Amino acid sequence: MIEHELQPLIEAAWQDRTLLAEPHTAEAVRTVIEEVDKGRLRAAEPVDAARSLWRVNEWVKKAILLYFPIQEMKTLRAGELEWYDKMELKHGYESLGVRAVPHAVARYGAYIAPGAVLMPSYVNIGAWVGPGTMVDTWATVGSCAQIGARVHLSGGVGIGGVLEPVQAAPVIIEDDCFIGSRAIVVEGAHVCREAVLGAGVVITGSTHIIDVTGDTPREYKGYVPAGAVVIPGSYPKRFPAGEYNVPCALVIGRRKESTDKKTSLNDALRDFGVSA
Repeated sequence: MIEHELQPLIEAAWQDRTLLAEPHTAEAVRTVIEEVDKGRLRAAEPVDAARSLWRVNEWVKKAILLYFPIQEMKTLRAGELEWYDKMELKHGYESLGVRAVPHAVARYGAYIAPGAVLMPSYVNIGAWVGPGTMVDTWATVGSCAQIGARVHLSGGVGIGGVLEPVQAAPVIIEDDCFIGSRAIVVEGAHVCREAVLGAGVVITGSTHIIDVTGDTPREYKGYVPAGAVVIPGSYPKRFPAGEYNVPCALVIGRRKESTDKKTSLNDALRDFGVSA
């Protein structure tokens, strides 16, 4: 089945779950997951890379959600290790051209592009990880998150996942970004190409992202501009009990054209007199 045949079956099953008992509907769901696993379908995809415009494919997310009820629980084993789950793990890394270091785990239904490196980390179903990307130690890539090419997710980075509501955009990290150690990006936040997030930066859908490079501050929410260099910050906010500082993220500069895209986080921040 091809896309224009699959989508109506998925939409019908979304409205009437009893259709999942029909073999051709279950086959359609499994076909979508296989296409997502191989990178031929995506939960979200760029429609205008130059302007960082993306489209959420809601029907693909619906298929992922419909996949869970048609899968049976079973025991999975690797030597002495044991799990009990509905989802298969991804296999065949050698043929995929992916380096997977023990104990890297990716679920079936996550696309990992050739040249990607998975250190001991976790990639959930529906995620898309681009070529040449490093998912470093204990980093997690949540459901349907879209990670571009040549991205470095440093140690302990948390990339949030989203399946419901189906219209919600997943987290998007575009090409050539550097995400510093223990940074968190969740709630459908969008980090545009070549941005650098310093260690410990937290970006949510409601985080105040304040550009302090000009004479007056400029604020974004849930969106980090292309080439931005971002560090943790805070701003004063008044509450009934008094005024307190609350977390935000500060854009302190733009990545310089002379800086190699594969530079270390410390080198990128050093341009602005900041250490990670």
